Amino acid sequence: MEHRDIYITEYDLNRLTELLDVGLTFRGSKSESDHLDGLKEELDRANIVLPKDIPHDAVTMNSRVRLSDMGKAEKLVYTLVFPRDADAATGRISVLAPVGTAILGCRVGDIIEWQVPAGKRKLKIEEVLYQPEAAGDYHL
Repeated sequence: MEHRDIYITEYDLNRLTELLDVGLTFRGSKSESDHLDGLKEELDRANIVLPKDIPHDAVTMNSRVRLSDMGKAEKLVYTLVFPRDADAATGRISVLAPVGTAILGCRVGDIIEWQVPAGKRKLKIEEVLYQPEAAGDYHL
């Protein structure tokens, strides 16, 4: 997968680092460990900005985004949330889920690609429907 620039607010970085610290201390399955490692890698390479300086088309925590599945011509709408708030039935995906980690910090037009059991999956960020920072909701 090609690495693109990603953007994360200081506020999200602090909360995600806390999540990682707890998760890395109490690692569960190999899968959980891999998800934590994936998130850590993304945070390590991210451009960290103040909430007021985040690009309005970047996916931040609690953002609602429309994605297109490049392999199926299918549109998906997800809200990126912390694990405790995840609910697949309502489109609330955890930042620790592979797709959640993949979209964090991406911008409209970015294409994410990752390996799934059935092969590779490619999604394109079509639109950020709601971003807390753009709406002035800096502490969601």
